[in-house]
Amino acid sequence: MSSLPDSTVNTVYSIGLSNPKSAVNVASVLRAAGCYGASSVFYTGERYRRAKEFNADTKAMHKLIPTIGVDSLAQVIPAGATTVAVELVEGAQPLPAYQHPANAFYVFGPEDGSLSQHDLQWCDEVVYIPTKGCMNLAATVNVVLYDRLAKSAYDAGDDLIIASRDRNNRTRIK
Repeated sequence: MSSLPDSTVNTVYSIGLSNPKSAVNVASVLRAAGCYGASSVFYTGERYRRAKEFNADTKAMHKLIPTIGVDSLAQVIPAGATTVAVELVEGAQPLPAYQHPANAFYVFGPEDGSLSQHDLQWCDEVVYIPTKGCMNLAATVNVVLYDRLAKSAYDAGDDLIIASRDRNNRTRIK
C-alpha cells in the first residue's frame, strides 16, 4: 500500500456503498480507498456478494482494508463520524465548496440508482459533484477522495512519489 501523506494519518474516514452492482466498480473503489487512506468499506445488498468471486481487485486492497457486507449502512456509522451522502439531489452542497470533516463516513448510492430518501435522512450532510450527467460509482468515489486530499495539507515531495509509484516507473524530470 502507498505511503500516506502525514496530514491524512490523523484523519479517519470510511466508505459506505449502498447495493453496489458491479464487482469491477467495487474493486476500483477498493483501490481508491487504498490510495487515499480509507479505514474501511461497508456495503449492502446481495449483488456484490454474489459477484465478488469474479475478483477484479488487482491490488488486493480487500486484504488490507476491511470490506464488510452489512444489512444497513445506518447501523455501522463509525463512532464520531459525520455521515456524508454523495448524491445528485436537489439541495445538496457542491463538492468544490464543501469542507470535509476529519472523521467522515461517505455514503454512495448504487450505479443504477440513487440513495433512498431514508438514507438521505440519516446522513448529516449531502454533497454532489457538479457534472453534466452522472458519473459511475468508482469515478465518484475517486473524485470525492481526491477532493478530500486536495483540500488537506499534504506532503508534496518526492518521497511520496517514490513510495507510491509502480516498480516499473523510475522516471524523473531532469
